Amino acid sequence: MAKRVVVKLGSGVLAGGGSGLDGAVLRRLAADVAAARAEGWEVVVVSSGAILAGRERLKLAARPSTQLKQAAAAVGQSRLMRAWEAAFARPKLTVAQVLLTADDLRHRERYLNARSTLLTLLRLGVVPVVNENDTVAVEEIKFGDNDGLSALVAGLVDAQLLVLLTDQDGLFTDDPRTNPDARLISRVRPGEAPPRIGRAGPSGTGGMESKVRAAGRAAENGIASVIASGAKPGVLADLLSGRPLGTRFEAVEKPLAKRRQWLAFASQPKGRIVVDAGAREALVARSKSLLATGVRSLTGAFAPGDVVSLVEGGVEFARGLTNFGAADLERIRGLKSSQIEATLGHKPADEVVHRDNLAVLKP
Repeated sequence: MAKRVVVKLGSGVLAGGGSGLDGAVLRRLAADVAAARAEGWEVVVVSSGAILAGRERLKLAARPSTQLKQAAAAVGQSRLMRAWEAAFARPKLTVAQVLLTADDLRHRERYLNARSTLLTLLRLGVVPVVNENDTVAVEEIKFGDNDGLSALVAGLVDAQLLVLLTDQDGLFTDDPRTNPDARLISRVRPGEAPPRIGRAGPSGTGGMESKVRAAGRAAENGIASVIASGAKPGVLADLLSGRPLGTRFEAVEKPLAKRRQWLAFASQPKGRIVVDAGAREALVARSKSLLATGVRSLTGAFAPGDVVSLVEGGVEFARGLTNFGAADLERIRGLKSSQIEATLGHKPADEVVHRDNLAVLKP
């Protein structure tokens, strides 16, 4: 299996402490990527910086409106890619621009198309540079930050490691810029809750909270993650060699299968099915399928094959692919499987959601 790493670079890292893209920083990072490739690693770069580059070119205020951010992204995206092409020219590596929105990955077919494209680029020896498509992304379809995008991309390409490079040395017990007694947390083990993130200190557009959330999500998918400083030369080589830097989130030993990862973390439910406590216990504790008898109510205009959210006690606890549309499910909810055909005149399946098409969410 190929050794694959996804490296996420925030605007703060790419600016090098300034107000625009720092060419010297990009060249250093490109050299780090080239060194990793020489050691047998395939590298995907998730890069922020389009809005930063566009804002600098348009001379916009530090905090422009959403519309101005989208305009800045349109201007800055080509400038960002030119900067990366120039940075990778010295190690003679080809880069490819890949723009994504959350909506691209919520649809299973487009999710698989994105995976195919990225894997093909890696096979061709190309370095994909992935960014959220801020030009068209609106609130309903945004990842919200490139940290979340990087976790999804890591799962998409079967990476062994996700590296989130930021302007901090890692996750601390408190903000190290205001509290000299703050301690670096070197390791977060599976199932172990990190400290209250609100005290961890800001970092880039997404903030430290989004980086911890992304690292935790990747770890749940079986991908080890590290939050570390992108200001240190050779940091990627050090991390890939196993040197303990930053904060490492250990991967779970038995992650969800790929299809369930997509259901849990990338899909967009078309409706909600409220189940009783007995049904939830059967799904969560005994890995059973959801039957009509356990359905109490439902909302949304979903069709067979759509992703639905499963809810009990007002809390979403699972997502799955439904075998029944909303209209039919409304007619058979609470019934036994043996009563479905007599009620509908047909029976597509015994189960509302089969256990093979179900992903239980962690609380």
